[in-house]
Amino acid sequence: MLDKMSPNQRLLVAVLLSIIFFVGYTAIFPPAEPVVAKDAQQMSKDMPTTQQDVAQKVEEVAGHTIAPSEKISSDLTNIVTIKNEKFILKIDTLGRIASKELLEEKFRNDEDLHAQVIPQDGTKPLFIRFADDALNKAAITTPYTASLREATLEEGKPVTVTLTQNLPSLTVTKVLTFYADGHYDAKITTSQDVRHFVYLGDRPHVSKKLMAVAGALIYTGDDVMHIIEDGDAEGRQVFSDVKLASTFDQYTAIILYGFKKEANVIVERGRDDNPVVYFDAMQNENIHGYIGPKEYKRLKSIDPVLTNAIEYGWFTFAAKPLFALLSWLHDIFGNWGWAIIALTAIIRIVLYPLTYKGMVSMQKMKELAPKLKELKEKYGKDPQKLNAMTMEMYKKHGANPLGGCLPMLLQIPIFFALYRTLLNAVELQGAPWILWIDDLSRMDPYYVLPILMGASMYLQQRMTPNNFTDPMQEKVFKYLPIVFTFFFVTFPSGLVLYWFVNNLFSIAQQFIVNQQFKNAKDAKAALEKKSEK
Repeated sequence: MLDKMSPNQRLLVAVLLSIIFFVGYTAIFPPAEPVVAKDAQQMSKDMPTTQQDVAQKVEEVAGHTIAPSEKISSDLTNIVTIKNEKFILKIDTLGRIASKELLEEKFRNDEDLHAQVIPQDGTKPLFIRFADDALNKAAITTPYTASLREATLEEGKPVTVTLTQNLPSLTVTKVLTFYADGHYDAKITTSQDVRHFVYLGDRPHVSKKLMAVAGALIYTGDDVMHIIEDGDAEGRQVFSDVKLASTFDQYTAIILYGFKKEANVIVERGRDDNPVVYFDAMQNENIHGYIGPKEYKRLKSIDPVLTNAIEYGWFTFAAKPLFALLSWLHDIFGNWGWAIIALTAIIRIVLYPLTYKGMVSMQKMKELAPKLKELKEKYGKDPQKLNAMTMEMYKKHGANPLGGCLPMLLQIPIFFALYRTLLNAVELQGAPWILWIDDLSRMDPYYVLPILMGASMYLQQRMTPNNFTDPMQEKVFKYLPIVFTFFFVTFPSGLVLYWFVNNLFSIAQQFIVNQQFKNAKDAKAALEKKSEK
């Protein structure tokens, strides 16, 4: 059957096979179940028991729907402001990190305002909830005091602020040390050993493009990444031996790390089935945090474990090394656009032997098409004989009907892995290439790259041998470049650049193969003509 297929038809088969592969992979190797702490049942007695309870807690933390008898004694104003050339961070009267404004131009939103990593509503980093209702009521109505009101962060000169909350029977102290690279140390102590929980904070809402994942991420000591996407939180999950906990969107994250091995990190189902993350704290707790963009080099310089906060979904196994290579190329060229082109060249060089064999196989299949048609006419009523003669012809001429599929199958996961890489790489945000491309993470504003990509796909299609027998199929495939052009219009220009350059390499390679076959045919014809004389 494959011998009757054109290269384009085999491409569709390759796509379907890849989908089956990834679906099968997910079924065979499902995401690991969360590691549940041994005392989870006992712990649940001191936690909200229903989705509504959790949602109410989320709102209470935001300070919007607290019962009249539990109103905070003073407004949730900011009592500390930490400034830096790249951000402004504020702490409110509940001792929470209330906001972090990113000052870099590339983080301006659609309204041309600086991005806020911490959303206005919902839970916020370092909020403390007590298991005892009376103590908790006092805590949300008693403001913290701070050792300073304003400070400016400079490289190599961290700023430390001490927050104190004096409750009727308890004193809470938070000693926070902030660094210019965006991370901080937190030493949280209570004067008595009482049950309390520290919140990570709801995920940022800086950027969430098509197919980008957002939600919560728990990375455990067994190197397993547990991702709970927005809308998918189910009940309560308790994790132990946690290396880092993160709530994230496409480019930014709120992270806590440095947990004790025995610490329990809890993910609850909050409003709209979104995850709410907090951990069961000790009387003397030392923890570290980071709030900001998921820039690989920055996270690695703070602590290598933080690089696990950058998720690539199914294709992490391929996307991580691809980004490492892309980053290395950027160090050489100093531009992400040229780095993408160089990466494309390296991928094509690695795949060259396979793609070359695939193209040669297509040419041979094209040349064999008339002979295969003759075999079908001759042995059409004897399928076994037809199959045997067909295989013999393949063997005699060194043709392989599957030869064109394998290179396509290999390129499909590479394409999706690179898509995930470029989609989640905050380094590409605001990264210019040439002339009109001033941001490789956004679509081409003038549609030049998608049009070039479509034109190159059309040229490649014209150069690729085919043997259509169905006129309708031929018409459908003729329109594929147009369909793909519209499909790629909204893609990040960095990804379109990769696909366009990849097409150029395919065109060049196909030209070489076509020329080799033409020269061989001309030489054969010349030899036959000479022998006739």
